[in-house]
Amino acid sequence: MLEYLEKKKTLLVYLPLGVYWLVLFILTSMPSANLPKSFEFNDKMEHTSAFAVLGMLLSLAISVQNSSKYFKSRAWLGSLIIGATYGAFDELHQLFVVGRSCDFFDWMADITGTSVGIIITYAIIKISARKSNLEIAS
Repeated sequence: MLEYLEKKKTLLVYLPLGVYWLVLFILTSMPSANLPKSFEFNDKMEHTSAFAVLGMLLSLAISVQNSSKYFKSRAWLGSLIIGATYGAFDELHQLFVVGRSCDFFDWMADITGTSVGIIITYAIIKISARKSNLEIAS
């Protein structure tokens, strides 16, 4: 699976990451009164799930990139650093958005979500690799 994603990384990895990150930024830039009603979950669950998707996409992007062998072999670390840093900037940015606030516990939910996304991605990669090895051995 990872080999296929590496071949088509722009379309299947980088583009979804860029689009998702843009949508995430737009949603967090909207005043809370303007948010769609379908997004009314527990605030921490919203942060966790939004950043879980970001963590998954970041993990994939770093896993298929060829610019840094260090981060490619430690994609989890790069994903966690980027996710946590973006979460901090996002919380600070919300100080300037009407009806929003900067909340340390929202940032913790962002980091938790990023971590969950990283774990899910690695589980999928591991299962896919194991399945590929079994098919090759057969």
